[in-house]
Amino acid sequence: MAVAKILWVDDEMESLQSHIMFLQQKGYEVNALNNGHDAIDFVQQNPIDVVLLDESMPGITGLETLSKIKSINASIPVILVTKNETENLMDEAIGSQINDYLIKPVNPNQVLLSLKKIIDNKRLVAEKTTTAYQQDFRHLFMALNDNPKHQDWIEIYKKLVYWELEMEKADSPEMLEVFQTQKNEANTEFFKYVSKNYADWVSANAVDAPVMSHQLFQFKVLPHFEPGVPTFFILIDNLRYDQWKAIQPIFAESFRILEEDSFFSILPTATQYARNAIFAGLLPIDIEKKFPDLWKNDEDEGGKNLNEEIFIQEQLKRLRKSDLKFSYTKVLNHTQGQDLVNNVHNLLNNDLNVIVYNFVDMLSHARTEMEVLKELASDETSYRSVTRSWFEHSPLYQALKKISDKKIKLIVSTDHGSVRVKNPVKVIGDKQTTTNLRYKHGRNLNYENKDVLAFKDPKLAGLPVPTVNSSYIFAKEDNFLCYPNNYNYYANYYKNTFQHGGISLEEMVVPVIKMISKE
Repeated sequence: MAVAKILWVDDEMESLQSHIMFLQQKGYEVNALNNGHDAIDFVQQNPIDVVLLDESMPGITGLETLSKIKSINASIPVILVTKNETENLMDEAIGSQINDYLIKPVNPNQVLLSLKKIIDNKRLVAEKTTTAYQQDFRHLFMALNDNPKHQDWIEIYKKLVYWELEMEKADSPEMLEVFQTQKNEANTEFFKYVSKNYADWVSANAVDAPVMSHQLFQFKVLPHFEPGVPTFFILIDNLRYDQWKAIQPIFAESFRILEEDSFFSILPTATQYARNAIFAGLLPIDIEKKFPDLWKNDEDEGGKNLNEEIFIQEQLKRLRKSDLKFSYTKVLNHTQGQDLVNNVHNLLNNDLNVIVYNFVDMLSHARTEMEVLKELASDETSYRSVTRSWFEHSPLYQALKKISDKKIKLIVSTDHGSVRVKNPVKVIGDKQTTTNLRYKHGRNLNYENKDVLAFKDPKLAGLPVPTVNSSYIFAKEDNFLCYPNNYNYYANYYKNTFQHGGISLEEMVVPVIKMISKE
């Protein structure tokens, strides 16, 4: 390991010789200076890992020196050493981006601890994460083999996402490989679980079933209502649970998170099925029966989600909530996002405001088509990063910040997630077979049973029957469905893209988060 280079600046340097010797014995290279001007010159001419900076020095103060050092190299970590504990000083120092501060007289071990926290942080985090995951590995293994029920699967998936995010901080490729194997095993078992139980979940006599898309409003949204308090239901299209965790800290700045819940998306985990089910409060087969003129199958022309406002209205009537004053807003582009920012205060007059925000889905589709986005969102880590960056600067966040000082309730959810597909499998179908990569329906589908969950009778999956003898198949784990024609081209083109419609933890176990304003 390279020797860490420390610059210690203090006008009473002679009294700190024992501290310097202590740090040198611990393997640090320490350069000592007694004024800010020399420190600034030194930083300009030498590479430094950490600056220890006295706050009170004659000539040029510590804070002035700090400002100059940061203008030379903003990334140099600085530890402020001070006799002064006043709140104003601390606010000014923290605002100037110090990494730590110590109160005089300082103990050598205090200094060592602060240096370790800054210099060795990544290594220490990696070691701690590795040890903790090794301890939890067996618990996860046992949970996967203990016949988990739907609530257990939610907890397993949350735990897997937790470790995925911890691995990201630790930057340990070896442990990440072990983790990825365990996550793949979890998806293998989850596919078996869904295959065994899905038909029962969507049947009229469902027992011990998870809350699914068509029950979201009834069981997860409307019970959160409070008379006189506007409720905002925000549906961010195609938002995975790990993407929610990426934007959670931004929400937490303005809102108090009350409950971090989940539900199961219906199959196919695709917008026209899952989102229509959410707003209609019905399975797709029942939407088609009740609204034959409004339901569209995959092969039908025109938009598939154009009647969501009607579906919400009808569901509220059915649930005897038709007295609620509600609004529906769909944001498909930046201009509509700005309209939301400008008009959000007007929504405070409603009991319920439904806002559909379509960005993450556009990102996943655009990523498939555009090389630059393949680079920007090449894996799960960068996909989360792009999502966070978008949300932080989005009109949606601007709009929510404008009303964060009002007494409101906020529910953030999605229709389905997505999975990075890696393994192409062959499917043969006729000209009427749909083109989706994670699910297909058609009359003459030919496939390997081990690769998919098949419903020869769509009604058993709560789905309409598009044509006579039409059946549905759903891809498992990280498979994607390819035709034999130009097989190699499409297998390479779509490999490592984010897709949805099939069966995986990432697509089916999705977040519903309940918040209130902090005011």
